[in-house]
Amino acid sequence: MYELVKVTDRTFYIECPAKMGLYIDDDGRAILIDSGGDKDAGRKVMKHLDANGWELKAIINTHSNADHIGGNRLIMNRTGAAAYTTRSEGAINEWPQFEPTILYGGYPLKALRNKFLMAKETPFTDIDEMDMPDGMEYFRLPGHFIDMIGIKTPDDVYFMADCVSPANILEKYHVGYIYDVAAYLETLDKIEDWQAVKFIPAHAPAADSMKELCRINRENVLQNIELIKKICKEPKSPDQIEKEVFDHYDLVMDFNQYVLVGGTLRSYCSYMADNNMLEYEFADNMLKWKTALV
Repeated sequence: MYELVKVTDRTFYIECPAKMGLYIDDDGRAILIDSGGDKDAGRKVMKHLDANGWELKAIINTHSNADHIGGNRLIMNRTGAAAYTTRSEGAINEWPQFEPTILYGGYPLKALRNKFLMAKETPFTDIDEMDMPDGMEYFRLPGHFIDMIGIKTPDDVYFMADCVSPANILEKYHVGYIYDVAAYLETLDKIEDWQAVKFIPAHAPAADSMKELCRINRENVLQNIELIKKICKEPKSPDQIEKEVFDHYDLVMDFNQYVLVGGTLRSYCSYMADNNMLEYEFADNMLKWKTALV
């Protein structure tokens, strides 16, 4: 774990639960793509930088989920490097309580104010103000979170953040977090035929093509849509839908899963209502979702 993997002469990634990238510019300075889940991940990054004699020029955060920004504080304090991201994601860098607040839909209780859902606060700089090396660029990958981005290095390696999950994770958890289902499906359509030297998704193995990963993630979304349609043949509340999804997939409920899966299911319901697959009603002062008659 946390091995440094060479992709090209200048592009590397660190193998860990949420892969981090490193690009070495013409001056031998490193640009870090994401910083891992906590200060221990930050220490692992620093060991690789020190061992190779690389000075850190900047951090790019693809998005503000805690497992992608958790190492920021330690690394920034030790190197003085700035962290760059989009403005909406950066708001969570600066006030990490936004993440469990968004997931929970209200003030998050102590059980949700944990390092899995809430990193230590750090300042950010707008990604549009970054002086990137020639040939490096960012691109938007909407769907998984508020304004997630990916990074293309000058040697044609693409860091794809959380836009796809591998088959084994989908088979285990079934409902990966999605903020905007319509945007997520559009992102899959956009990226599936891209060409690159290598694609580096954060939570899936490095790949030569995105096509198969896009296929299995799209099928997973469509499978969940069909499951919700089946569950909602009779009107169901959001909590009833979540319970039946957990029961169907034999998942184990805890507070983290309650907000991650529950938030995703509410996103599914929004998408399905906007596309005339679900209808809603308020009965006995309770929101109920029901499969729309076609």
